Amino acid sequence: MPEVTRRVMIGGMSAAAAALASAPAAGAAAPAGKGTNLTADQALALLKEGNRRFIADRPASGPMSRARRLAIAKGQQPFAVLISCSDSRVGPEQLFGRGLGELFIVRNAGNTVASTQAMGSVEYAVAELGVPLVVVMGHQRCGAVAAAASVVQQNSVYPGSIGRMVEPIVPAVLAARVKEGDLVDNAVRENVRRVVRDLRTSVEPMLLDPQKAGRLKVVGAYYDLDTGVVDFFDEP
Repeated sequence: MPEVTRRVMIGGMSAAAAALASAPAAGAAAPAGKGTNLTADQALALLKEGNRRFIADRPASGPMSRARRLAIAKGQQPFAVLISCSDSRVGPEQLFGRGLGELFIVRNAGNTVASTQAMGSVEYAVAELGVPLVVVMGHQRCGAVAAAASVVQQNSVYPGSIGRMVEPIVPAVLAARVKEGDLVDNAVRENVRRVVRDLRTSVEPMLLDPQKAGRLKVVGAYYDLDTGVVDFFDEP
């Protein structure tokens, strides 16, 4: 895959710290079926703090004990949905230092919600589990985005279901062609923006209503494989 180098800035440190300070204890169990007690801002602050610890080689240790497993065995209260790539280098729990029952993860190559399974999973987490935050996270040197770029640039054809898998990413590549810089890197971010926009403007009441009421936020992020930094570059 092409090498991509870029400077990733971490913004809003003080705001995240303030939100983190006011957040309930990480991993605190809410009553079964009631959802997390965290707001979207508090949930986002926990993710940002976990990533800061990760890149400083002081990774947070999310709840992973037998007691935690038993506590959530009959019900889950995740505080965030992570729509991320299947790439083995992009494990959300590791990047954010979270444990059992904290993140509801939807993973596929290219972090899209084009399939019924992916979109249905997000809707379930929001409507049934009361998750207040959805994060769409792309990453540096994404193979699925690179494949979509090859389709656009070289008319590449992929066997089996791979071609259909990258089809939803092609519009992001087409939009990224007019931008300066590396095509794949720009397309990764454009792909995230498109998925975020689709979720923010969904006509489905179970996604639209909680956003209008301020109970749900959808955020776009980019993970830098070289630095370990997650750049939350698209916040509402």
